[in-house]
Amino acid sequence: MRPACLLHACCAPCTTHSWQALEADYDVTVFFYNPNIHPETEYRFRETEISALGQRWGFSLVTGDYDATRWFEVTRGMEEVPEGGARCALCFRMRLEATAKRAVAMGIPYITTTLTISPHKKSAVIFPIGRSVAAQYGLTFLEIDFKKMNGFKESCRLSHEEGLYRQDYCGCVYSRKEAEARRARREGR
Repeated sequence: MRPACLLHACCAPCTTHSWQALEADYDVTVFFYNPNIHPETEYRFRETEISALGQRWGFSLVTGDYDATRWFEVTRGMEEVPEGGARCALCFRMRLEATAKRAVAMGIPYITTTLTISPHKKSAVIFPIGRSVAAQYGLTFLEIDFKKMNGFKESCRLSHEEGLYRQDYCGCVYSRKEAEARRARREGR
């Protein structure tokens, strides 16, 4: 019998390879909890995408509450911090704490996150947060850098194959502004 693992998922594209990498060794439940995603219409779209993928692929999906107000409280004062900085670490902690609480409630001993598949997210930042949160709740955090061994490329391939929407920002309003500024520079605006 495979041990149970709760996989925090930020979106359907990042879930593809991450879920496949885990499912041979673990009984994986996917947990979509992302109060950082802004605006809410973007959140609902990503929620619909991961739900549809779960139905097609046959994985169990649990969705947390969309509590953007709490996310803004947690990250207050960090509005000008560039993506990848201290604001992201607070966001990772908030989402991994919710994952740990849900895992305890479901009797699942292992947790991990799809966040490590992104080339923009550093496992060296995520792993210590994951270990700390897991220890606090009596769980084990699986330190898997899903981008390794072409994991990110594989997630792109699978996303294309599945026709999944691939966003161009992590989800928060601040990273969205950064993405819009990058687009404007490319377009010469």
